Amino acid sequence: MTDRPAHVSIDTVCRVEFGPGRIDRLPELIAATGHQRALLVTDRGLRAAGVAERVLKILDAADVEYAVYDEVAPNPSTGNVDAGAARARAFGPAVVIALGGGSVLDAAKGIALLVGNPDAAAADADRLWEAADGLPLIAVPTTSGTGAETNGFGVIEDAAACRKVYIGHPSVKPRVALLDPELTLGLPPAATAATGIDALVHGIESLASRGANPFSVAYAAQAVGMVSRALPLAHRDGTDLDARAELMMGAHLAGQALTLSGLGLVHGIGHALTAHTGTPHGVALAAVLEEIMEFSAPAAREAYEQVARAMRVAPPPDGDWGRAAVAAVREISGALDVKRPLRDLGADRALLPAIAAGALADAVTKNAPRLPEEAEVLEILTRVYEPVR
Repeated sequence: MTDRPAHVSIDTVCRVEFGPGRIDRLPELIAATGHQRALLVTDRGLRAAGVAERVLKILDAADVEYAVYDEVAPNPSTGNVDAGAARARAFGPAVVIALGGGSVLDAAKGIALLVGNPDAAAADADRLWEAADGLPLIAVPTTSGTGAETNGFGVIEDAAACRKVYIGHPSVKPRVALLDPELTLGLPPAATAATGIDALVHGIESLASRGANPFSVAYAAQAVGMVSRALPLAHRDGTDLDARAELMMGAHLAGQALTLSGLGLVHGIGHALTAHTGTPHGVALAAVLEEIMEFSAPAAREAYEQVARAMRVAPPPDGDWGRAAVAAVREISGALDVKRPLRDLGADRALLPAIAAGALADAVTKNAPRLPEEAEVLEILTRVYEPVR
């Protein structure tokens, strides 16, 4: 990304602060929300890696009073969110700082919302969309994948119902997305691959979504190009700051796209697979991405041509851009070594019907360019259950 500006400050869906070292601006961004106190929501991994401590030192130096909730799990549950909300209520009025990957950002939105609704619990997610306002939130992603900093909802697990639920409200859409690629330099290759594939899927599904519009298409096409170019580089050399920066901006643009357009069947299956097996989100998406693209191709010809062109694929001699897009995605997935058969992800064959049913019940599936029958979803799942010998 040779023409990448050193820093960018823009107001789009939310205020965006982008660039290496931008985390140092956190105290003034907190003050701009009208608060002088902050609740840092993060996870144990980021505390152990020293990333959270770097942020806390910045707050200490600026005399910002803070509390910390660091119990967010990789697949956050309603219990996680309830515990974080209890911590936030005890601390009192503050801005919520969400420091982490998509799991942390999603959980932080739920925590911020529940504080504004003291009689509510995370299991009430379906009725909280019309609730009172939550606390203001600043999103500081430490991965380049979910784009969760662009919208006001999160995906959490209702363990009792064994399903993913959407918790959100316009008031918990982040006031600021603070995108500092230096915070992603320590991300291991496997996590870089899984989160980066998530961003790529956001761009692809947004282009093919029934909700696609000129704005989402512009964001998504740019995102697919940036992510497909930078992800292999960042995976190969995690210290490549230019690649990390391009990947982070690409993931953010993909988040802007999906917020406008919605997603599709890849995410419908991914959510169900994660709910039933605990598989990391990006790995779950990679397991079925190519097969669902093949299934959707007859209804997504133009979208997949945009995908292939964004990935700089040469025009195919037979004019089949869908096949070319799938081949390009397969090449990236192979280079990242992120695709796994469902059998290796803990999905017993007996679980496949439940995963298929869960995928069809997920709201994102309704945006798919080709709406599947349950038998068709089950056939895809059976095909990716184990590799062909």
